[in-house]
Amino acid sequence: MRLSASEKYEIIQEVTTSEIGVKRTLKSFGIARSTFYKWYQKYLENGYDGLETSKRISKRQWNSIPEEQKDLVVEIALEHTELSSRELAHKITDEQGIFISESSVYRILKQRDLIPAPNHFLLSAANEFKDKTEFVHQMWQTDFTYFKVIGWGWYYLSTVLDDYSRYIIHWELCDSMKAEDVKRTVNTAIEKAKLKSKAKPKLLSDNGSCYISKNSEPT
Repeated sequence: MRLSASEKYEIIQEVTTSEIGVKRTLKSFGIARSTFYKWYQKYLENGYDGLETSKRISKRQWNSIPEEQKDLVVEIALEHTELSSRELAHKITDEQGIFISESSVYRILKQRDLIPAPNHFLLSAANEFKDKTEFVHQMWQTDFTYFKVIGWGWYYLSTVLDDYSRYIIHWELCDSMKAEDVKRTVNTAIEKAKLKSKAKPKLLSDNGSCYISKNSEPT
């Protein structure tokens, strides 16, 4: 069975959010765990590109797509959050008469921080994190969750969670996903935790543009 990159990505999302466990979820798909973990490792190392089955380059690169078409992709994606990149690509082609590949849709949404990372990291039997947290405030995890409130619009939940205790130190409901939102959320978490300036924890994020911007560095 030869699957596209978007199909592999959808399976990764299903498995990492499944409540019945990895083994049973993969069995329902008819996919061997060894195959899944190969995909998953490539995804963690190289993102969506790691799921591509060939090195062929599309004649039309995603970053050469006109900005108005990129904005249209984002607009439709926000209106139909239940659709995958593949389904969005088909919808745009069918309804808008604009051909765009599923990989281009994925990369456009990823650039706008609209592609969620897996809800949690999966570990195969042979692997384990090399550096485990050993105490509270050694490392924090931060992320955005976006949702739409009917009649109000889109909102973004920014959270800071302690990796060791799994305690949510601070959360804020924002109307954007900008670097200043990240900075404000993290700085407030530092104040709540009463940490000294030299004792700031490491931050773990999905490396979205709002997190890697120089403007997002906490003061």
